[in-house]
Amino acid sequence: MQKMLGNKRVIAFFTLPALLVFTIVVFYPILQTLQKSFYDWDGLSEAIFTGLDNYKELFTDDLFYESLKNGLIFAGILVVFQMGLATLLMFALMNKNIPFKRFFRSSFFIPVVLSVTVACQLWSSIYDPEFGLFNNLFQALGLNYRQNWLSDMNWAIVAVAFVNVWQFTGYQFTIMYSGAKSIPEDYLEAARIDGATNMQINLKILLPMLKDTYRMCFVFAITGGFNAFAHMNLLTKGGPGTSTYTLTYMTFRSAFNVGEYGYGCASAVILVAQCLLATFIINKIFSSKEKY
Repeated sequence: MQKMLGNKRVIAFFTLPALLVFTIVVFYPILQTLQKSFYDWDGLSEAIFTGLDNYKELFTDDLFYESLKNGLIFAGILVVFQMGLATLLMFALMNKNIPFKRFFRSSFFIPVVLSVTVACQLWSSIYDPEFGLFNNLFQALGLNYRQNWLSDMNWAIVAVAFVNVWQFTGYQFTIMYSGAKSIPEDYLEAARIDGATNMQINLKILLPMLKDTYRMCFVFAITGGFNAFAHMNLLTKGGPGTSTYTLTYMTFRSAFNVGEYGYGCASAVILVAQCLLATFIINKIFSSKEKY
């Protein structure tokens, strides 16, 4: 077995099919998008090479900067609330005194398996200004407060982001909990014998040993925020106005709604670069290399 694993031809035999699929499905479309970003093209007629004109126009477009801002807000909410809630749920289920753990693990993951359409339809009803759960809850508590959550330019992006938080917190929790369960139980038992509290075990043992897991969760949360599209497309259609536009939605609008395919490709290239930069920074921050 060791001889076979050390054989470069065998390694290439098993690796090349995956690389081929990755090249066709991921890498080639990215190169095509980069190429088309230098053209004035509506997606149907003959493309006209315009060099960097699409990028010059993009960097002077107010919608581009609003989309960048909304993507950062979306990503920030996912990092704080999605990862924060997932961490608290992980801490809770790592406690030996919590009963019905299997039930809770399954319950937390139920929203993940729902389609985005179902989740958005559910939350559209919850956010309803007249009959929605939130406004009626305020009324039941005696608070004279009503909010049109999805039609308010200040609240819409936050409301849409929290739908994503609700739906995919279980996904983050599953990753964190799986990582925590892979930590040898001997470490936790030794800490309990030494008198460590559950909070000390969580903060001093679990979190430091889950550094690589959290690196992956941060990448998922931040790039997921930058790439957000489906929830705002179903809940707000980018509105009110352009208050829930992200670069993904801007790309979709440019390419398929107004026929500026080359311009949409330019915004898509910036989106890819933004995600790659975020991933690079996260990997640098969470680098496991130690300095001696």
